[in-house]
Amino acid sequence: MAEAAAPKKLTIFDLQAKVDRGEKVFQVTAVDYPTAQLVDRSGVDCILIGDSLGMTALGYSGTVPVTMDEMIHHAKAISRAAKRALLVGDLPLGAYHAATADAINNAMRMLKEGGTDVVKIEGGEDFAPMAEAVVKSGVPVMAHIGLTPQLVSKIGGFKVQGKSAETGVQLLKDALAMEKAGCFAIVLEAIPDRVAQVITEKLTIPTIGIGAGPHCDGQNLVLHDMVGLFDRFTPKFVKRYANCWDVISQALADFQEDVHKGQFPLAEHSFTMKEDEYQAFLKKLDSTK
Repeated sequence: MAEAAAPKKLTIFDLQAKVDRGEKVFQVTAVDYPTAQLVDRSGVDCILIGDSLGMTALGYSGTVPVTMDEMIHHAKAISRAAKRALLVGDLPLGAYHAATADAINNAMRMLKEGGTDVVKIEGGEDFAPMAEAVVKSGVPVMAHIGLTPQLVSKIGGFKVQGKSAETGVQLLKDALAMEKAGCFAIVLEAIPDRVAQVITEKLTIPTIGIGAGPHCDGQNLVLHDMVGLFDRFTPKFVKRYANCWDVISQALADFQEDVHKGQFPLAEHSFTMKEDEYQAFLKKLDSTK
């Protein structure tokens, strides 16, 4: 019997083609092998290995402490699961901020060691030279502007960006600079919907919104947020499609109750020995006394 053909691996050109056809792009943030399997098999276009895993997987209070080695560790696991989706690896704080050489070297590490297809860089005009250098080195770059968690101290906290005329215009400048740098797509996070609409209309590359309204070319959510597997907080822009936290909590409670009452494990959960082997086992025990 012939094996099923492997799914076609999506590329940056497939994303652009979807947008050119007027279709939406779907991106979901996963953190490990099983969640990446679920996302990949769902038909989502892109799996983002976001540094938000610092919170959802590592227990940090934010993304700032996440290291390059931690990102690569998770990327390796996720890349083993991603057979179809374009795999986007976040470059964490410090991976590209000091020098262009750092940006290129860490982008190469993300592809070579982590197994990703592309990388993501946070920042606007100030980081366009870094993004351009990485693109010229041969690594595709997804940009990220608006609420950039790595620079949360600089932007004054986790809050909506681009709410004034001046900051809204700056976001457009940031987006245009990253497009000019050669980025193939751009994430717009936590910005007013009409600002995101203008940016989307002005750019030729796909825009992927996360808290940026309905006018972007695509949408991104963190899997842990959308399925209720993260108990600290739920951002305003998240729609929760399931409540796995409560389901798993109930399963754990049921397990403990079953064990306490002697209802687990039962015969169907246990391995048995043939009677003659059991008698031989008892004889062997007697002979060793």
